Amino acid sequence: MVLANGCFDLLHVGHVRYLRGARARGDVLIVGINSDRTVRGLKGAGRPLLDEQARARVVAALEMVDWVVVFDEPDVAALLGELRPHVHAKGTDYSAETVPEREQVRALGAEVAIVGDPKGHSTQELIAAIVQRTEPENSR
Repeated sequence: MVLANGCFDLLHVGHVRYLRGARARGDVLIVGINSDRTVRGLKGAGRPLLDEQARARVVAALEMVDWVVVFDEPDVAALLGELRPHVHAKGTDYSAETVPEREQVRALGAEVAIVGDPKGHSTQELIAAIVQRTEPENSR
């Protein structure tokens, strides 16, 4: 069992590659989705763009995802303790040494796996590009 987690506020190719890489590490992929409250705390005002139920449904529709759970804690530590996955997958914006939950994962006898493509995709950058392209010409 593999646990991946994130906000998944505006799904993009980096998310898909991350989840595909996570699924390749095991037989079952569970994705933890940050609640609306925790996304606001992590990303700031105006986020999330989609509510937690919509984000969960979009992620659950992906072929590589077996289960989705929304969690309301500031990090995934409690979910790790409840699910006790064999692998905790994180994106390439982390290294095995910088994953915040790495000690807890090791204490569970699990593995930290860094998966996906190099961090070249950002929801924040995608939002900025959409805003820029939709602004009237005279306001630029």
